[in-house]
Amino acid sequence: MATKEKEKGRDEITFEITEHLGVINAYPTGWNKELNLVSWNGNAPKFDIRDWDTSHEHMSKGITLHVEEMRKIKAFMADREV
Repeated sequence: MATKEKEKGRDEITFEITEHLGVINAYPTGWNKELNLVSWNGNAPKFDIRDWDTSHEHMSKGITLHVEEMRKIKAFMADREV
């Protein structure tokens, strides 16, 4: 999957999309809001929701969730009619 190193000042941020779970929304610009499992800086993968360009080189700000946090969201949604 996509792997990238990005310099930010002197800090280097690395990421690897270990599993693409799906596209939440596709925009006319070609960017997509996606749910992925992403390993940030070599750490264990987390659920990640953010906008990505088609090559997964550029991204927007997003949100990462640990497994237990995603389980809680899943439970919240199971009890709700959408």
